[in-house]
Amino acid sequence: MTGTFWAILPPVIAIILALVTKEVYLSLMIGIASGALMYHDFHLIKAMDTIFAIMGEKIGANCDILIFLVLLGILVALITKSGASRAYGKWAAKAIRTKRQALFATICLGVVIFVDDYFNCLTVGTVMRPVTDKYKVTRAKLAYVIDATAAPVCIIAPISSWAAAVGSSLPAGSNIDGFTLFLNAIPFNYYALLTLAFLAFLIIANIDYSKMKQYELNAHLEEVVEDAEEVPIVGHGQVKDLILPILFLIASCIGFMLYTGGFFKGVPLAEAFANCSSARSLVLGSFLTLIFTFILYIPRKVLAFVDFCGSFAQGFKAMTSAIMILCLAWTLSGICGAEYLNIQGFVKAAVGGSTMAIAVMPVIFFLISLGLAFATGTSWGTFGILIPISVTILSGNYMMMSVCVGAILAGAVCGDHISPISDTTILSSAGAQCRHIDHVSTQMPYALTVALCASIGYILSGVTGSGYIGLASALASLAVVMAIIVMTAKRGR
Repeated sequence: MTGTFWAILPPVIAIILALVTKEVYLSLMIGIASGALMYHDFHLIKAMDTIFAIMGEKIGANCDILIFLVLLGILVALITKSGASRAYGKWAAKAIRTKRQALFATICLGVVIFVDDYFNCLTVGTVMRPVTDKYKVTRAKLAYVIDATAAPVCIIAPISSWAAAVGSSLPAGSNIDGFTLFLNAIPFNYYALLTLAFLAFLIIANIDYSKMKQYELNAHLEEVVEDAEEVPIVGHGQVKDLILPILFLIASCIGFMLYTGGFFKGVPLAEAFANCSSARSLVLGSFLTLIFTFILYIPRKVLAFVDFCGSFAQGFKAMTSAIMILCLAWTLSGICGAEYLNIQGFVKAAVGGSTMAIAVMPVIFFLISLGLAFATGTSWGTFGILIPISVTILSGNYMMMSVCVGAILAGAVCGDHISPISDTTILSSAGAQCRHIDHVSTQMPYALTVALCASIGYILSGVTGSGYIGLASALASLAVVMAIIVMTAKRGR
């Protein structure tokens, strides 16, 4: 079953079960178990041993991300306990007077935090949740806004951890500058560009549809996730006690990205970002921010020492759900990886030897990338599989190579968006404190709408040989869809 069509069965099982039962933990466990049993020809003991071997390996490899989540959870608990979040909410109530303004403020913050999607998801949710709650924005809507300004922004930002991932996916000996290729592919990442435009449209028009509309109309019935005991407010924090730690966190994470990338040893700026250890930088930045927060709070008696220390356990509790889902999602990805069921090998064999016409390559790469990211829950893994194939096939046609790389990046982000086992989707749910499956089910119709318009763009870019004509057609398709949504909404009223 290794490297065959059957390799996609475990993630499909997990995803279908999650959507049907709304029990994410159990669904992931069943998906993992089915994959391990398939790999070992249904030998129970060997399957169990493999599951926990993979889990241990994945947790070890991604330990920095888990530590970052815990440290950020502690920071959130500190800010809440100090009363700084409450002070910010009172201040924001004066500056932000409508639901629309609250949502646009969330978008702006998401765009500003472009260096890393993990950091983006949790920080934006933490800062904006009290404000959006005040204006009756559902947690599902907040999670969508967070998710739509995380990966789609990072994937079109030259200075980000995602740009580094793309550059590192180029095959050895290609003689192509990864950073330059990434820059050239930005205008052809139709899904990311259209997602941002579509998000702005939904907020300006104040329109929702499908499952999101049900949640928005029945906001009082929404089931909100409270992963931990509510953190009591015992301090007398001010707005600056929230703003300064957040700004320090952003600055320190960027600084450590430059540090781990060798910038202070003479490496050029772009190359430093491309070579940085994103996860390690986030850990170092968040730890330094905790020290900064201690210095900011304790001498001014914003928090008593005992209350400061008590936030550690509370912050950890708040992240347990996200950590659990991430660990299970990583394990499922591992069992489907190259060493076991090898879903990537199946896709590579199916696409790598293809002699498909250049005219259909952009849309084919987009759809395959979407499907692979959806099934595995990883965008970066999708880059690593498909970008080398596209570069090899189209080495003599730089325009079409850039379009196809843009299509791969777009498909990976889209698949990431609609996948229940995607880490970015999981963290968006955690940041908004929204039930994970509610976020998936409400976001999927929006993501698929944009994906349809992007597909039209890729079809025409292949037919015409111009990525810019494809972009124009994708935007035109989105405009038509927006008009249909507006007319349908008016009839419904």
